[in-house]
Amino acid sequence: MATRLRVPKKPLIILPRTLSDTTAPAYGRGAVGELDDDLTCKHSGEPVGERIVVTGRVIDGDGRPVRNSLVEIWQANTAGRYNHPGDDRSSQYLDEDISGFGRSGTDAGGEFSFLTVKPGPVPGPGGEVQAPHVMVSVFARGLLKRLVTRVYFPDEEEANAVDPVLSSIEDRDLRRTLIARDEGGALRFDIHLQGDGQTAFFEF
Repeated sequence: MATRLRVPKKPLIILPRTLSDTTAPAYGRGAVGELDDDLTCKHSGEPVGERIVVTGRVIDGDGRPVRNSLVEIWQANTAGRYNHPGDDRSSQYLDEDISGFGRSGTDAGGEFSFLTVKPGPVPGPGGEVQAPHVMVSVFARGLLKRLVTRVYFPDEEEANAVDPVLSSIEDRDLRRTLIARDEGGALRFDIHLQGDGQTAFFEF
């Protein structure tokens, strides 16, 4: 029941909306540094290894580009060692000139791109050798938590065939969503958030 005591005595104040008022953060090219998508130039020296470009689009369930999302990658160096204290394998070369971490905001077309070096094979939790791959996280408006996936390389068929993570995906069509396409000088990896051709995502 309404009473006079519950009726506002002063006009309402309209507060300006901020990014925190949306369902999730809005990212974009302004949310990352100018060179965050280039993993080869973050240190004083040149990293060892074959330079590769990984590019793609983030796409929603209706096939539309998702702009202002954020794509992060994490990878080993060309010798298969991570630049992280948790990887203390002294038998593997540690390249101080590549951190293995990068980020790219998507543009109006949902496009992202990275310049990096091709990683080497790494050991899995059970000691099995994993095929060379790049780990990917996707953050976007409407996602309550990040999505995690992987990029595998099309020229690593033998290693991909015995990779324990790829092999754990029984659906071959879903498995193929993790293998990039060679587009003449660049590796194409489109990320479909849902719907037809949805990319395989992993729990973490």
